Amino acid sequence: MTTRPIRTDEDYQAALKHAKALFGQNSQKDLDEREVLQALIERWERSEHSLEAATPAQAIKFRMAQTGLSQRDLIPYLGSKSRVSEILNGQRQPTVDQIRALHQHLGIPVASLIGSFKHEPAAGPSSTSVAAEGALRKLGVMKAKEDLAGFLSRSKASAPAVAMLRKTRTERTNAKTDMAALEAWCATALMCAEKVVIKRAKIGNPKKAARRLAQLSTSPDWQDQIVVALHRMGIVLVILEHLPGTFLDGAAMCRGDGVPVIALTLRHDRLDNFWFTLLHEFAHVVCHLNADRQVILDDLDVSSSDAIEEEADAFARNALIPLAIWKQIDEDSSTEAVLEAADKAGVHSAIAAGRWRFEHSDYRRFSKLIGRGEVKAAFVSR
Repeated sequence: MTTRPIRTDEDYQAALKHAKALFGQNSQKDLDEREVLQALIERWERSEHSLEAATPAQAIKFRMAQTGLSQRDLIPYLGSKSRVSEILNGQRQPTVDQIRALHQHLGIPVASLIGSFKHEPAAGPSSTSVAAEGALRKLGVMKAKEDLAGFLSRSKASAPAVAMLRKTRTERTNAKTDMAALEAWCATALMCAEKVVIKRAKIGNPKKAARRLAQLSTSPDWQDQIVVALHRMGIVLVILEHLPGTFLDGAAMCRGDGVPVIALTLRHDRLDNFWFTLLHEFAHVVCHLNADRQVILDDLDVSSSDAIEEEADAFARNALIPLAIWKQIDEDSSTEAVLEAADKAGVHSAIAAGRWRFEHSDYRRFSKLIGRGEVKAAFVSR
């Protein structure tokens, strides 16, 4: 279909149909076309349908009806089944992050999502922020009588990446995220990283370096080997459990002196998840961190159409098991075939098992092969 201005209702219906067909397509050409279509649709709706006068709930329901989406389809953008229900029933207004996600992914005009509503009185610290304070005190990083706001103010003075967080982070974070707790986690990770003495290094061939990292997964002391290998490449590895109110697998950040940092939470505590997250963040370090983007946060349970996230996903997949090996594997592949793919790639069997489970959405198979509970235990023993 040729993208053209919408002048009639027939043009409008055709544009909606084409936009619906493009949802879920991730090529740059499709993403660009979808963005243009969304702009044209929004302009027509503003002039013909006055969506701006609708409540946020009505605007969302209108787009759901147009594109055939269910409430379940909104969970990645709004955070949970109950939160989706509350917003659609008008009991809760969407947050800034939710508005951004709904506008970016579903093309709903921002003005419609803001709506006309009464502002609630300023609330005190959220329960998740209070819980995060408790976790930070246990870690020993907060001073006596210091609250979360004070901790963040102090950390931003010494860690520029934290101060840039709201401007530079990517979209791959959960809509339920407590931003104060998220910033505190980043600050703590950078504080840990600052303690590591390391020399700057240049990675000549990132893809080969990534393959070597992946193949460390078969070593008995892999948890020590990866720290050493990353250190030689001038990268600091930090293991830091996620704080209450954050939903993170990992992050790629820059220290104040520009040294790259990979921080992992181990929240899923599975070997397959650990190795994918490690290589995903490594991809961000070698491909995406720069002076204008000093922190990238990832909740890998959230799907993303962001170009750098798609690139990091593909980089990690191919670093762990190259496509030339994996292309022989399909939904009907035997256990032996999947394990053989891991052997050919020189990686732990959990990596192949986890990839098969994810690609075929069958999480019952290979449940004993993914190394559940082995990651935290390995790092505790260091």
